[in-house]
Amino acid sequence: MKDLIRRQALALGFDEVGFAPAAGAPQWRDDLNQWLTEGRNGQMGWMEERREQRTSPQGLWPDCKSVVVLAMSYAPAFDPLALQDRLERGAISVYARGRDYHDIVKSKLKALARWMVKEGGCDVKVFVDTAPVMEKPVAAASGLGWQGKHTNLLSRKLGNWFFLGEIYTTLDLLPDPPESDHCGTCRSCETACPTGALQDGRMDATRCLSYLTIEHKGDIAPDLRAQMGNRIYGCDDCLAVCPWNKFSTPHNQPAFAPRIELQAPRLADLAELDDAAFRAMFAGSPIKRIGRDRFVRNVVIAMGNSGLEFLIPAVRQRLNDSDETVRIMAQWALERLTGQ
Repeated sequence: MKDLIRRQALALGFDEVGFAPAAGAPQWRDDLNQWLTEGRNGQMGWMEERREQRTSPQGLWPDCKSVVVLAMSYAPAFDPLALQDRLERGAISVYARGRDYHDIVKSKLKALARWMVKEGGCDVKVFVDTAPVMEKPVAAASGLGWQGKHTNLLSRKLGNWFFLGEIYTTLDLLPDPPESDHCGTCRSCETACPTGALQDGRMDATRCLSYLTIEHKGDIAPDLRAQMGNRIYGCDDCLAVCPWNKFSTPHNQPAFAPRIELQAPRLADLAELDDAAFRAMFAGSPIKRIGRDRFVRNVVIAMGNSGLEFLIPAVRQRLNDSDETVRIMAQWALERLTGQ
């Protein structure tokens, strides 16, 4: 049955398949509890609210016997960090430049799950980053890869540019052997992190630019604003520098191809977006879920970090923005650009 599932998954467009036990490991609970106790989750309160369900697949679904873990590559054919020197432009994380991965991965997961129900007579549940699932430890237990020092999953075949999805099932499938850690003494990701959010293989989300630009609501501390550069949605620095990416090849999923308007958008244009224009521009994009105000907040900070005087008029326009945080960021950005 494992061979049949793997063959079907690859035919549907997944790049790797692994099989994990449903019981989880005590270390997962210990690591999560320590991380939460230290407050490293920031405003992500949902990680605390369902922590017991998160610590093992059977904690979420007691009938689960096995987990099928799927990987789908989004490895770019371009330099992910190329925009960081073009300060009049906004840098958007690679994964968010195309269509929303939740929709693409989940549709294929559902197709595979339907096939499993038909062929295996089992019950299933599918997840893509939207439920209390510790997907990286589960994926590591399935043999797909190992958690690197940047805390993301690494694969000897795919590098770190891939999405994960899980099918919880009542099928009792033999787990694959876990992959060992192949990071060795390399610390490229930790060195590349702009804010020092990565230390000894642990992530302090409250300092991570992906967290700050996406999950964090409201004001951002001045010292962290200055480290954002022109990153307006996510941060790829730790992923982009990983040496294991040299073994990956660009993805072949048309849905993940970057949309033209998101490859190198002008900050001044993005700053003018009202709510309706924002929703229209980011329809079908994961960016849409953070809302216009949080996104424009990031854009205004990027303009303040640019050092480009021709952006001053665009910043001044946001001094009267309808959102208080945007107004505060605009005042900060204006002071940065004018020196006053």
